[in-house]
Amino acid sequence: MNYPKPIYIPQTISTNVSLADICSKGYTEDLTSVYSSFQTDGRGQRGNKWESEDGKNLLFSFVVFPKELPAREHFILLQITALALFDTLSEYTDGISIKWPNDIYWMDKKICGTLIENDLSGMNIERSISGTGVNLNQKIFRSDAPNPVSLSQITGQEYDIESVLHKIMNSASGYYHMYENGENDIIRKKYFDAIYRKDGFHKYKDDNGTFDATIEDIEKDGRLVLKDREENVRKYLFKEVSYII
Repeated sequence: MNYPKPIYIPQTISTNVSLADICSKGYTEDLTSVYSSFQTDGRGQRGNKWESEDGKNLLFSFVVFPKELPAREHFILLQITALALFDTLSEYTDGISIKWPNDIYWMDKKICGTLIENDLSGMNIERSISGTGVNLNQKIFRSDAPNPVSLSQITGQEYDIESVLHKIMNSASGYYHMYENGENDIIRKKYFDAIYRKDGFHKYKDDNGTFDATIEDIEKDGRLVLKDREENVRKYLFKEVSYII
């Protein structure tokens, strides 16, 4: 095992909070992780609550302490997490993709979401915690989330939560060591190849309205590069554009 044994906490405010607390007590080993059966205040991007039935899904966070990674290059850490999730879930079913920047989709439904929280030292990232919720065994979703799905709903099978976690952490370890070895271009290519709606025209919305576009590129800083039907190139940071699904 190329990572520390995951730490289990039966219930927590959120696994990100628990892991940050553990780190504050002097735990500074890369890929230290915690997982829990239930979060009382699980969060996603944009401050959204993450719905998860007690004991049914994989709720976990892991931490890395990158060496001299400028904050402007933070997107590589997001790509590592997204690829680890993509690779693992693709072992169980077809139709998995990464919806920019870091949601994991099955077809047009969300199976997984991640919230990454970075701490800085000067201009560099000192610590990065990736918190993820993976819908594994939940059958019914009661929140107003528009398009959730679980792996069990897709395949009709039940999954051992800890086994899935180990697969993800093993993959994350591999990608993190690629990053440490300077293989960022390989990581970026694999990420782009896995992108949701990578091919063809699809609908998007920005502050000026809706439009059709193709995905041309994703830049090193995470900027999404689109080309509309008039061949205008449009570049967006996270939250500046949304998919219409």
